[in-house]
Amino acid sequence: MKPLAEWRTPARLRGLLFDIDETLTTEGRLTAEAYAALERLKNAGKIVVPITGRPAGWCDHIARMWPVDGVVGENGAFWFRHDNGKLIKKYHDAEEIRVRNRKRLAAIGARILKEVLGCALASDQAYRETDLAIDYCEDVPALPLAAAERIAGLMRAEGLTAKISSIHVNGWFGAYDKLAMCKRLFAEAFDCTAAQLQTDFAFAGDSPNDAPMFAFFEHSVGVANVARFEGALEAEPKYVTRGAAGAGFAELAAHLLARSQSTA
Repeated sequence: MKPLAEWRTPARLRGLLFDIDETLTTEGRLTAEAYAALERLKNAGKIVVPITGRPAGWCDHIARMWPVDGVVGENGAFWFRHDNGKLIKKYHDAEEIRVRNRKRLAAIGARILKEVLGCALASDQAYRETDLAIDYCEDVPALPLAAAERIAGLMRAEGLTAKISSIHVNGWFGAYDKLAMCKRLFAEAFDCTAAQLQTDFAFAGDSPNDAPMFAFFEHSVGVANVARFEGALEAEPKYVTRGAAGAGFAELAAHLLARSQSTA
């Protein structure tokens, strides 16, 4: 991973996609610095889209209230977009499948809580439509990464796709991920091909569930705390900020906007 300062941002860059937890936020809080940086990107005409593992309930609010052009949530289960006064929702699975899977996920979650002491259902589980989120370091005393990996292994043994984030282990039925739904959002909402998405946009993240995005995007950036997962990432970002979490996001935004202004 090279320092962000070495990235010669292309003038054609159209926007930024980014993880939320510990990429935009800092220790669970959305700072004024990070939110202002997001708004500056939006006001500069960039397309900005969070790509998150957070639940549908949160994403409804984000799509409506934040200065963003859409949101991909629950690790690729859906995309939401507020456009022309209406909230548009597109899901990977039909409603009847989502309802059936929630019952199965609840049973799997109960078994995992008995197997891994100290973990808990994520506090946002009640607002989820498609996945199971097990908290290993958000609202519980932090467990080691090995515990998160054990939770992921138990999920996979139950037939789930499992990904580790900076705070949760998420599991769901199906082979989709953040990248697959990201491609669908940009094709359906922005008439953007996968090839255009890969070269004309940047992605920022911090954890293993961002690895498919790091691998796909020609311009991928990790905030400094991505170093926490060194050796656990299937693909690493190409560049890394000096600052961690929200401060790193603000650093990245400033870098992008300085490049845009220099070519204006």
